[in-house]
Amino acid sequence: MNLSNRLKLYKSDIDKFNLGKYDLIVSNPPYICRSDLKNLMKDVIGYEPENALNGGNDGVFEIKKVINKSSKLLKKNGKLILEIGYNQKDKVKEILKNNGFFVQKVIKDFGKKNRCLTSIKI
Repeated sequence: MNLSNRLKLYKSDIDKFNLGKYDLIVSNPPYICRSDLKNLMKDVIGYEPENALNGGNDGVFEIKKVINKSSKLLKKNGKLILEIGYNQKDKVKEILKNNGFFVQKVIKDFGKKNRCLTSIKI
């Protein structure tokens, strides 16, 4: 396909993301409620740093930041793919809609729990 002259990949913290217009943003932000961190399995806590897990008091603090920043960075019809907590679908869909996105698809994980949302900037 020879995409090297048409494809650029960036890995960045959302707060340090380069300004520009993008076709696609994929994010796995922290989405666990601060109060739930103490209940995580020891292998999760021992493997991941807390800032990779802590989604704030409501679990969507970092997700809101990603959506807000993505609404400025994505081209019209650009796609945002987000990993979310299994119980956050409705809350995150509302945040996406309020920031100019159309939710295209909900993807379930192997346990049949909501895990990912794909959306398009309208």
